[in-house]
Amino acid sequence: MLKFDYHNHPQAHREDLHYREEVLQPWADKAREIGLTDVALTDHDRYKAGFSFDELKKFQDKNPDIKFRAGIELDNDPETSASGKIWVEKNYDKLDFILGSVHFVFDFPFDHPHYIGEYDKYDINDLYIEYYRLIQETAKSGLVDSLAHLDLIKIFKFFPSVDLSALYHETLDIIKSQDLSLEISTAGYRKPIGEQYPHLDLIKMARDKGITFTIASDAHAAHDLAKNYDKLEAILKELNISEVAVYEKHRKILLSPF
Repeated sequence: MLKFDYHNHPQAHREDLHYREEVLQPWADKAREIGLTDVALTDHDRYKAGFSFDELKKFQDKNPDIKFRAGIELDNDPETSASGKIWVEKNYDKLDFILGSVHFVFDFPFDHPHYIGEYDKYDINDLYIEYYRLIQETAKSGLVDSLAHLDLIKIFKFFPSVDLSALYHETLDIIKSQDLSLEISTAGYRKPIGEQYPHLDLIKMARDKGITFTIASDAHAAHDLAKNYDKLEAILKELNISEVAVYEKHRKILLSPF
């Protein structure tokens, strides 16, 4: 069983769900049940009002056998990302781990099923190119430790009609130059795409460039912690990835995930 899960949302995209014992404790109970030893809590920066370092410390003190990392997912929501960035900069030294992600392209929330009809308004190649431009911008921000679900843009099985290999290499080279990690996530198995993020070819490209990886389920409920980790474990073994990254106050530590 893999031991780490570095992308999780106790607030579950709910503004009224604040960090407190009854919200957090189920995550410790489930993590303990399935053998996780290191878990990053990474709610979106738009829900920062419900985040509490004090509550997280009390939670950690109550569950000392599992490392719970103070994290955040810093995305590019056009309405909230500016204030999210300010909050992250202010609290950077208190946080262990920051995920960078892109969920909006041309201010279009491309991964939200309610907006799937909006794809008809765009050229899919333009969406892909702009998506990876924004990923590159996030990687160069100096604020993030790892990039989440690198090819999230594939979520609804819309694919480019042109070869974007050069763009993928360019993006990965920027990630490498910033000494960031790249997330391998099982979340895609729960989505229409039905596979991990990113695609195996992108994982291989990143591995060959010497990029480090974080592993994650992107759980939005405690019962989804490490969901489909059997598939992820098989991928790591197939690609001979024997170490992944965990983070403490943004310091990267490479450990065996097994």
